[in-house]
Amino acid sequence: MTEQKVAVVTGASSGIGAATARRLAAEGFEVVLTARRTDRIEALAKEIGGRAHTLDVTDRAAVDTFAAGLGRVDVLVNNAGGAIGAESVEHGDPADWLAMYQVNVLGVLHMTQALLPALRAGGDGTVLVMSSTAALAAYEGGGGYVAAKHAAHTIAATLRLELCGEPIRVIEIAPGMVKSEGFAVTRFRGDEEKAAAVYAGVAEPLDSEDIADTVAWAVTRPPHVNIDLLVVRPRAQAANHKVHREL
Repeated sequence: MTEQKVAVVTGASSGIGAATARRLAAEGFEVVLTARRTDRIEALAKEIGGRAHTLDVTDRAAVDTFAAGLGRVDVLVNNAGGAIGAESVEHGDPADWLAMYQVNVLGVLHMTQALLPALRAGGDGTVLVMSSTAALAAYEGGGGYVAAKHAAHTIAATLRLELCGEPIRVIEIAPGMVKSEGFAVTRFRGDEEKAAAVYAGVAEPLDSEDIADTVAWAVTRPPHVNIDLLVVRPRAQAANHKVHREL
C-alpha cells in the first residue's frame, strides 16, 4: 500500500489557507495545518482528518522545532502572509513594513529552509509560494505589501534555479483580487467599511476556494510538470489598477 502523502499548509486558520487544507485533504493528502490561532486549526484538523500545530512562521526556533518532529513531507504550501495598511511610501509606517516582510518573506524562508531536507528525502517534493499579483506589478498605496511580495516572488524564482536537477518542484501562485476572510479587514486595521469598498461593484471577485482549486491542480500534476508561475484573477480584473465595477 502506498503511504499517504503529507502536505503542510501555513496560515491555515482562515481564508485561502483553510480552503487549501480542505481541498488537499479531499485530494487524498494528510494535511498538517499550521497557524497562530490554535482553536481554528484544531477544529479544521478534526474536520478533515489532519494534524494541527500552532506555529508562528516568523519564529525560526519554533519552525525548527516543528520541522524536527514532522517526519514525512511531500508538499509545503507557504500561504501565511498578509497586508497591513494602504498608506503611500512617503507616509508608510516602517513597523508595518517590517511586519509584512517578516511574515511574507522571512516566513517563507524559515519554512522552506526547515522543510527542504524532508522534501528532498521523499524523492518528489513540492514547494509552493503563495505570492500575489502585487509580486509582479506595483500599485499606489501598496508599497510595503508590493515590496514583500516581490521578495517572495524572487525567493521562488531563485530557489527554482538552485534546485534544478533535484526532485523538488517550486511553484508560485499569484492571486489577484480575492475576497477572502479577513484579508482586507486586516489591511484596513479592522475598518469594515474600507474593506468592503475594495470589492464594491465587482460582480464576482475570486474567493478562497478558487485559489485552493489552483493549488490542488498545480501540486497534483505529474512529477515532471512544474507550474513555475500561475497568475489567477477574476474576469473583472484585467490588472491591479484595472477593475470593472458595476456601480
